[in-house]
Amino acid sequence: MSLVLFQLLNAFVWSWVVALIALGLNLVYGVLRVINVAHGAFYMLGAVVAWALIQLAAPLDLPHPLAFLLALIAAPLSVGAAAWLIERVSLRPIIDRPILTIIATFGLMLILEQTVQELIPSVRTIGSPIAESVPVFGLRYPLYRLLVAAAALATMVIVGVALRRTRFGLWTRAVRQNRELALSLGVPVPRVYGLAFGVGSALAALAGVLTAPIVTVHAHMGLDVLIDSFTVVIVGGLGSLGGAVIAAFLYRMSEGLLSVWIDPVLARALALALMASILVLRPQGLFGHERDT
Repeated sequence: MSLVLFQLLNAFVWSWVVALIALGLNLVYGVLRVINVAHGAFYMLGAVVAWALIQLAAPLDLPHPLAFLLALIAAPLSVGAAAWLIERVSLRPIIDRPILTIIATFGLMLILEQTVQELIPSVRTIGSPIAESVPVFGLRYPLYRLLVAAAALATMVIVGVALRRTRFGLWTRAVRQNRELALSLGVPVPRVYGLAFGVGSALAALAGVLTAPIVTVHAHMGLDVLIDSFTVVIVGGLGSLGGAVIAAFLYRMSEGLLSVWIDPVLARALALALMASILVLRPQGLFGHERDT
C-alpha cells in the first residue's frame, strides 16, 4: 500500500511539472504557430544553468537553500532572455513557414544538447534545498517534492492571471485569434512573438530547475519531458490550459499507478495508449476546437 501511495504522490508532483512545461509549449504554439521541438532542451538548459550557478556560488559559502533560490530566479530569466534572442535571429525570418520552423527548432535542440554534452560530459546532481519529509496519509514524503507541485501550480495561476489582466495578455489573445487584425489595430506583433517565445521557454527552464534536485542533470534530460508535454498539449487541446492540466494528470497518474504492478516502460506505453484512445474519440483533444485539427 505504501508503494502505491508513494507512486501516486510522485505522479501527482510530475503531473503539475508536465502541465507547467506544457503551458510554455502551448503559449509558443498559440502565438507563433510554431511547433517548438527545442522546448525540452530549454527545460534541460534551465537545470544545467542552475547547476552551474550553484557551482559558481560555492566559493561564497552561501547556504545551499539560498544558492538554489538564487538559481531558481536567475536560470529561467537567463534562459528566457536567450530564447527571446533566438526567436529574433533564427525564427522570425521563417515564422510563416511551418516546416522550416520545425527543422530550425530541431536543429536548435541538437545544438543545445551537443554544446552541453561537450561542456558537461558526465551526469551531475543538485542536492535538495529542503531535506525534511512530512507525513502524508501515514507515509513520510519529501517536503521539497510537494513544494515543487505547489510552485508549478502557483506559476501557472500567475501566468493565467497575467494573460487575462495585463496588456501583454491582451496582445497575446489578440494575436492568437487573428494576427492580421491585431497588427492592423496597432498590436506590436513582433514584440509579442519574442515575449511569448521567451516566456514559454522560461517556463520550461523553471520546471528544469525545480526538478533538478529530483532527477539527474545531463544533456539529454529534456527528451522525455518533451514527449510528455507534446502528449498532454495535444490530448488536452491546443491552446487549452485546463485541458493540458487534466491530460497531464490522466497521463502521469495512470502511468504511476500502472508502474506499481508492471514494468515502467510498459506502463508508459499503456498510458500513451490511453492518451491515443482519447484522441480517437476526440481528435481535437479534450478541450480543443475543430479548427485546431
